[in-house]
Amino acid sequence: MSTWAGMTYAAFVIDAFSRRILGWQTSTTLRTDLALDALEMALWTRRKEDVTRSVIHDSDRCAIPLHPPHRAPGRSWLCHPSVGSRGDSHDALAESIIGLYKTELIRKRGPWRGLDDVEYATLEWVDWFNHRRLFETIGHIPPAELEDLYYRGEVSAEEAGLKQTSLH
Repeated sequence: MSTWAGMTYAAFVIDAFSRRILGWQTSTTLRTDLALDALEMALWTRRKEDVTRSVIHDSDRCAIPLHPPHRAPGRSWLCHPSVGSRGDSHDALAESIIGLYKTELIRKRGPWRGLDDVEYATLEWVDWFNHRRLFETIGHIPPAELEDLYYRGEVSAEEAGLKQTSLH
């Protein structure tokens, strides 16, 4: 994303089941740390529930090496980048979320002065996205509400449309 101070980049980690954004990061450089910081935030979010079996990662431009499964040095988790073949469903979800981010926030509220403005606005947008934005594909409810229903046992994985392992 272009700002008055230069380029900024964003990375997101998304739960494929609920569509909830579990981790994110913004930066002025497209370094591996951008993606790893987003993954660390997602794992911190999930750590208390011991549900960190597998992660699918996407950033606007991939900053993690493209050889899945990727294991970062000194880290005890796996990362499966969403970069894949045409029509890859993992990539479709990630690209859809990034498209929403750019449409609902970046293009709508720009031009941006710099990273600090983008970072604060991203924080607000992720909170809104997770707790108030309604998704048709998950029953016209926000992602956080779907997770609450699932963990309370009020909706099964099948009823929620879960087809494969995600971060939950």
